[in-house]
Amino acid sequence: MCGIFGIYPHKDAARLTYLGLYALQHRGEEAAGIVSSNGKKIFLHKALGLVSDVFNEEIIHDLRGELAVGHVRYSTTGSSNVKNVQPFLVKSKNGNIAIAHNGNLINALGLRKELEEKGAIFQTTMDSEVIAHLLAHSPQKEYQSAMVWALSQLKGAFSLVLMFNDILIGCRDTFGWRPLCLGKLDGAYILASETCALDLIGAQYIRDVEPGEILFIHKDKIESLKPFPKTRCAFCIFEYIYFSRPDSNIFGHNVYLARKKLGEQLAKEFPVEADLVMPIPDSGTYAALGFSKACGIPYDLGMIRNHYIGRTFIQPSQIVRDFRVKVKLNAVKEVLRGRRVAVIEDSIVRGTTSRARVKTLREAGAKQVHMRISCPPLRFPCFYGIDFPTRKELIAAKHSIDWIREFIGVDTLEYLSLEGMLNSMPLPKENFCTACYTGNYPLKPSSRLSKEILE
Repeated sequence: MCGIFGIYPHKDAARLTYLGLYALQHRGEEAAGIVSSNGKKIFLHKALGLVSDVFNEEIIHDLRGELAVGHVRYSTTGSSNVKNVQPFLVKSKNGNIAIAHNGNLINALGLRKELEEKGAIFQTTMDSEVIAHLLAHSPQKEYQSAMVWALSQLKGAFSLVLMFNDILIGCRDTFGWRPLCLGKLDGAYILASETCALDLIGAQYIRDVEPGEILFIHKDKIESLKPFPKTRCAFCIFEYIYFSRPDSNIFGHNVYLARKKLGEQLAKEFPVEADLVMPIPDSGTYAALGFSKACGIPYDLGMIRNHYIGRTFIQPSQIVRDFRVKVKLNAVKEVLRGRRVAVIEDSIVRGTTSRARVKTLREAGAKQVHMRISCPPLRFPCFYGIDFPTRKELIAAKHSIDWIREFIGVDTLEYLSLEGMLNSMPLPKENFCTACYTGNYPLKPSSRLSKEILE
C-alpha cells in the first residue's frame, strides 16, 4: 500500500518525481520522500505528511541531478515515524543504494535475524531495509548479479524502484502482486506504480514491468533480465476493487471499466426495489454507475465528498478513521428524504465506516437503505501489502452477512459472488490473488506468523 516512482535521465527528474508522487498520493498519505543523484552527489528529502506538505519549490530545486526515485508511504510493516519514511538510502561497499518498495515481504523477520547475526545494523523497522542490506552483503560484485542474488532471497510481494549508483532499476516479484509500469518522456525512462502518474506529466506508457522481470535503466540504454523460475500470476484483485485510481490502467487494463462491470454484475445477482442508486464516493462511484445502468434505477448523489479529506480506509489509526468518516461525506437531504436508496459500496472491511454512513443516511430522511457490495466478504488477512493484518479486524471473518446487516443498520445487504467478481475482471480468473476472500494463499508465510494473524 505505497506508491513508487523513478525517472532517468531527465534534467527535471526531481520535479517530475514530485508530480508523479502527487498523482500516486492515494496509495499512501503518511509520508513522502525523494532521492536524487547528479552522478557525483546524492540528495535526499523525506518527511511525514502529504506530498504537497513535504515538498516546496526550494526543496525540489535542491534535489539535483537527472536520476530520481520517489515514494509515498502507507505503513503495513514498520511503525509511522520519520525513520521509516522511504526511499531508504544506504552507502555500501558497492556504492549508493536507494530503495522505494511497494508490497510486503513475508520472510523479512527471518532475513533480518540472519543479517543481524552477520553484523548488519538496522536503522528502521521496515521490511524494505532488508533489501538494502542484502544488496550490501551480496557475494556478487557485479551489479546485475548482486541484484539477482538479493531478490532471490526474498519471499512475498515487491514492486521496487531502486537507484544503484548511476542506474535506475525496476522489478516485480514473480507473482506480480503489485503493479509497476514503464513509460518514457523526452528520452527518459519512467517507472511508476500506476499509469495515472505517467498521464500527469505527459509521459508515454510503454508497457508493464513483467512479473519476475528486472529492468536496468542506464543513461543511454535499458536492459531487461528475467532470471527467476516462472510462477503463477497472483495480481492483487483489490487493486481493481478499491486501491488503484480509476483513471489508471493496471495489469494492462483500465480500473474504471472494471469497477463499472462489477456494478453491472452486482445488479444481475442482487436486484433491488429502490428509487435511486447512489455510491459511497469515491471508490463506490463506478460500480454504482454500472449497477444503475444494469437495473434501470436512476443514479444520483446522495452524499457529497469533501475532497480535502484523505482516504478513510488507509488511515493507520481507528481514532483518525472515525473522525474522517464524519467530516469526509455529507448527506444531501433533499435527494434522500422519503426515498428508498440502493447504496453501492466497494467493500466492507471493519464495518464501522459503513455503520456511520448508514446512520447519516437515516438521519437525512432515507426511507429504506439497501446496501450492495461490489466484492465478496473480506474474511482473511493479506500478507502481501493491503492493510488487512489480522482476521479480528475483518468483520466478515467472524460474523454472518445477516449479523453485519443488523450491525450496519441497513434493510438489506448483499455481496457480489466470488465467481461474479472474477468473471467481471478483464483478465482470466486464474491470474488473480483472491486470498482475502478465500483464504487460499499463493505463498504462505511461516506457520507461526500465519497462525498468529489468522486466529
